Amino acid sequence: MWRPDRSVHGPDRATVADVEPLNRLFTEAFTDRYARDGLSGVRVPPLTPAVWRYAIEDAAEGALLWRDSDGQLAAFNMVHQSGTEGWMGPIAVRPDRQGAGVGRAIVQAGIDLLRGRGAATIGLETMPRTTDNIGFYGTLGFVPRHLTITLVRDAVRAVARDASRLSTGDIAAGVAECAELTSRVAPGIDFSRELLLTHELGLGDTTMVRRGSRLVAFALWQSTALAAGRPRDEQRVLKLVAADAAAFERLIDGLQADAIASRLRRVAIRCQTAVGAAYVHLTGRGFRVHWTDLRMTLPDAPEAEANGVLMSNWEI
Repeated sequence: MWRPDRSVHGPDRATVADVEPLNRLFTEAFTDRYARDGLSGVRVPPLTPAVWRYAIEDAAEGALLWRDSDGQLAAFNMVHQSGTEGWMGPIAVRPDRQGAGVGRAIVQAGIDLLRGRGAATIGLETMPRTTDNIGFYGTLGFVPRHLTITLVRDAVRAVARDASRLSTGDIAAGVAECAELTSRVAPGIDFSRELLLTHELGLGDTTMVRRGSRLVAFALWQSTALAAGRPRDEQRVLKLVAADAAAFERLIDGLQADAIASRLRRVAIRCQTAVGAAYVHLTGRGFRVHWTDLRMTLPDAPEAEANGVLMSNWEI
């Protein structure tokens, strides 16, 4: 009996020329996921092409895609690494190729890539309500950890003492300062590539706070709209590092001030619940819960312990 060819071939490295098919598959796969979760009226919009370019260039050789026998995009996995921290996302399989082992193969390819590079952390995030996904990742060895809670609030004017932006000074020196602070707070992790890419692609900026002449906190943020066709109105914090609680609190003031100066309507911070004191501070300042994700890591590749405050967004 004739059976359709459900095989896929890869991985190949994604380039910016693949943005349009990546967007189509992203929208199709995640809309289908919501429908299977009972949210049939939700349609996931395509991402802004600039956001895809950031994801592809940040992942570099970890921007993996697979094609079917007709050469059409069938699956992808964006595998990122910041020093010793490795994570995967977004990950998607075309609905007509699901259930044939493709998802397992592309996630395993990401694990193998990160292990080969010596990543000490290997993780991903998924929706807490999607039990199928949690169970699927569990079969690959991933263990549920804490939540990442997206906290948002309307931007308000704040006094930002000793705060500046990366874009207003010596870029190379500023990135080096951020790398040195990150190394002190979480040895092995390095967000330099993300800082430079955000600056070079014009997607946002980095707010920096000093105590005297020494950098004690920074937050990388982007303001380009995530969804195609949406207005630029949100400051999204992707990476945040602070030497201590006082530096973190001053950094939040700096973010608010930069949001107002950039004419952005609101501030969004993806806060890991492992950082309990920071979560309490943010909710006490009027930030409200907007979304939740479940963070999962391999048992032998957990998140790094921070000597200070570390928030690392595992989404694009």
